[in-house]
Amino acid sequence: MLDSFWPLLKAGLVFTVPLTLITFVLGIALGFITALTRLYAPWPLVLIARFYVWLIRGTPLLVQLFLIFYGLPSAGITLDAFTAAVIGFTLNVGAYSSEIIRATLAAVPRGQWEAAYSIGMGWTQAMRRVVLPQAGRIAVPPLSNTFISLVKDTSLAAAVTVPELFQSAQRIAAATYEPLILYVEAALIYLLFSSVLSALQTRLEARLGSSSSTGERA
Repeated sequence: MLDSFWPLLKAGLVFTVPLTLITFVLGIALGFITALTRLYAPWPLVLIARFYVWLIRGTPLLVQLFLIFYGLPSAGITLDAFTAAVIGFTLNVGAYSSEIIRATLAAVPRGQWEAAYSIGMGWTQAMRRVVLPQAGRIAVPPLSNTFISLVKDTSLAAAVTVPELFQSAQRIAAATYEPLILYVEAALIYLLFSSVLSALQTRLEARLGSSSSTGERA
């Protein structure tokens, strides 16, 4: 376990962590656009956004990765493994996060919009200065859970040959014939990553709760 710990941890830091960060940022951006589309766009765009969310949420992530990496080459589109994984995870995170963001935006009382309009703000100013700060506090816990789940879901990238943490464990296990030890060690490293992120999430939620209470007293 000591000999394999550093190669597994290195694979996690070099591939798992960047894959998680890149796809989460891109996924949140896509989710935000999708949520705004579903709430405020003309109905043809709303239908497209709904279809996208329905399609992604209704199919397994592993199947989506296989379609992108193994299926698209038959249509003349060939992507390297990491790019295919980024696209697949981004589309998946975008669909799920769009529902979270849409719900949090809808949870902001209509009176907040009216108050912003009454002091001369336009739609963009009201969204940026009034609605988003309130919706952001509501969205932090579920989006944080999505991020932590994404760290574990990146293990599926091994199926499309991304040399991340889990695939590194598979390769070492194939060479050493010690699958139990290697997979337990990989699980412990995933647990370590998730525990650190959970602790950061708890601190962030406490800080937001404290600042919210301070603002209400003020």
